Amino acid sequence: MSDQGQGWAATHLDEMGEGPGFRKVRKAVGVEAFGVNAIVLPAGFETGFHFHDVQDELYFVHAGRIEMTFGDGGSVELGPGGCAHVAAAAHRKVRNAGDGDAVYLVVGGKDGYVGRDGREPEGEEKVRRIDG
Repeated sequence: MSDQGQGWAATHLDEMGEGPGFRKVRKAVGVEAFGVNAIVLPAGFETGFHFHDVQDELYFVHAGRIEMTFGDGGSVELGPGGCAHVAAAAHRKVRNAGDGDAVYLVVGGKDGYVGRDGREPEGEEKVRRIDG
């Protein structure tokens, strides 16, 4: 890990590997509550179809373009900033739809949203302007 403290850790994609393939984000920063990986998919490549028994996934495109194809025949193309939720049992595959590497983050979990449990420490403002 690049940086870590009490209850937090930070790293960079480049510190988790190089070239195409999976980057184990969960392991690199010690996430225990959900699964999370980054994938670097070179131009001209696609994954095979897969699905899960219980884990929904959220895909977030960091760089490049991907096309997601689903078992029901649907598809969607996503660029930087694009995201898609896929239910556990839905079949899905990903194709690099661009000319360079596509980099996307996949977060997986189950059992639903825990609710809004964020709180400010005593005396802390929720949002404040810091430039003047």
